[in-house]
Amino acid sequence: MGLLRQFPAVAILGARQVGKTTMAKQLASIQKKPTLYLDLENPLDVRRLADPYTFLTDNKDKCIIIDEVQTIPSLFAVLRSVIDSDRRNGKFILLGSASPQLVKGVSESLAGRIAYRELSAINFSELPDKVTLNRHWFRGGFPAALLAKSDKASMEWMSSFVKSYIERDLGYLFGVELSGNTIGRLLSMLAHVNGSVWNAEMMARSLGITAPTVNRYIDFLEGAFIVNRLPAFFINTRKRLVKAPKVYVRDSGLLHQLSHVHTLNALKGHPVVGSSWEGYVAEQVKQLKPANLDLYYYRTQAGAEYDLVLAKGIKPVACIEVKLNNAPTISKGNYQSIADLNTKKNFVVVPDVEEYKTKDGIIICSLGTMLNKYLPKFY
Repeated sequence: MGLLRQFPAVAILGARQVGKTTMAKQLASIQKKPTLYLDLENPLDVRRLADPYTFLTDNKDKCIIIDEVQTIPSLFAVLRSVIDSDRRNGKFILLGSASPQLVKGVSESLAGRIAYRELSAINFSELPDKVTLNRHWFRGGFPAALLAKSDKASMEWMSSFVKSYIERDLGYLFGVELSGNTIGRLLSMLAHVNGSVWNAEMMARSLGITAPTVNRYIDFLEGAFIVNRLPAFFINTRKRLVKAPKVYVRDSGLLHQLSHVHTLNALKGHPVVGSSWEGYVAEQVKQLKPANLDLYYYRTQAGAEYDLVLAKGIKPVACIEVKLNNAPTISKGNYQSIADLNTKKNFVVVPDVEEYKTKDGIIICSLGTMLNKYLPKFY
């Protein structure tokens, strides 16, 4: 709400079906002025914007919500003119399912006039009382999947989401031609190598396309908030470092659908289970970390590795290793990473354990303890 008091326009970005429209209408209802909602995937609303400048200025006293705004990039230049003619704050709430950096002409049009915020899927801190960690991990954070009456209903919703959004609508979001078949095959491959260091050449050979094309598809999947590229942390050292990013499917429920895992019991015996837990923890930390910290991983060619590194600028603040075993073994590579990065706050996060500290000062704790007790204190 504070951003609506500071900027003429606020953009809420995120994957489809995460609740952007609901949030926008709740925010608009708090303001003491009428609200107008426009969905740019509704032909009737598109026709109302046949003369957008006149329509928007005629409704200048309203808070105007424009959904799927990236589908008409030319509208951003009009919004700039409308805002500049009346610089009152809280005029527009723009909703988008695509990163503005990937929609031509969008990111520059409203510079200085707009604030961007990402709305992610439901995270650990937002879980209703009845939802357990295991259910959240298995079903993911999309509200319809997480709150479905059964795992079967959850997976059916996710299957439809994959077919309609990712395989068919992704290109439409960005105004480009994309092969739905290639997107589907790429996602299946990403699920298989979830959490691995990105290798575009290997993916390209498997898909029968070029590496630049694979990277372009990954750009769009990341821009649609479906995958996340976790960058490697670089420091001034003579050590040979792995520099390519790791790639994760952001939503664990989506990962399980792509991996054809339909129950929690099946997940626990499936080869994807370790990378699934690692990606789930990484996504929760990404969503809930302090804004002034960046998230990386660390790996050397010699085998030193830590799954997550929180850093302030070029200074590492904390290392977080992710283990599925509640009685984890800390590897030589973990210790070497701590020595390389010289971090004082070092953790191993497991599903469920009473917190304790090793003789070397590494804290073993549950995900809940990490997110609720320690993560807010990193700065």
